[in-house]
Amino acid sequence: MSSATQNIVQLSDVSFAWNKHSTPVISIPEFVISRGEHVFLQGPSGSGKTTLLSLIAAVLSPQTGDILIDDQSLAELRRGQRDQFRVDRIGLVFQQFNLLPFLSVAENVQLSCRFSAARKSRACEGGLSLDQETDRLLSAMHLSPDEYRHRATSQLSVGQQQRVAVARALIGRPPLIIADEPTSSLDSDSRQAFLKLLFNEVKLAGSTLLFVSHDAALADSFSRRIDLRDINNAASAAESSSLTDTVS
Repeated sequence: MSSATQNIVQLSDVSFAWNKHSTPVISIPEFVISRGEHVFLQGPSGSGKTTLLSLIAAVLSPQTGDILIDDQSLAELRRGQRDQFRVDRIGLVFQQFNLLPFLSVAENVQLSCRFSAARKSRACEGGLSLDQETDRLLSAMHLSPDEYRHRATSQLSVGQQQRVAVARALIGRPPLIIADEPTSSLDSDSRQAFLKLLFNEVKLAGSTLLFVSHDAALADSFSRRIDLRDINNAASAAESSSLTDTVS
């Protein structure tokens, strides 16, 4: 039986501002995500969604408060340790995918395993080689390995690039998957098909999913829906101030 706590993400009294003279953009008294949840996070532009994701992914550090990810306090980690923790334990799907054009599809999928022995070890559990697990993920994303494994990412459609980005995030079964607006370039039918693929693989990996989108129509597919303005006091204050200025 694992000694891991029920929550994979836990924020306590977290505050972040871009510099000491600016107003905080994040002020969250408490926010938790349980292991295995599929959480849909929404909020208008400027509400702090991307900043919050960067804090959870150990890219940024808060000025106050504590962030625990997979039972690890990020405040206890030095910069290099945070980078290693991220590649070991977090799979990221970026809005612009951030695929490397000088690498093939397979090399992009395997990228995190170059920097993380833990990810590579988990990817190869069950007797699979890294190439075999890569092919399995590509097949799961409806990309034929024989056709796409060695193809340059610049030769892929937007939807295909998106699925490669998801395979890259999933390889090695990281406990937490963070997806930042990954469906913004897709039509409605493609978004639903993509979500089905994503959910299937996240469930198979036993991962937790934090999914950010402006598209509220997707929210019903998730186990929990959160409006960032409900947990981020800084966003609520900014919205109130903007409303007051408009009325005045």
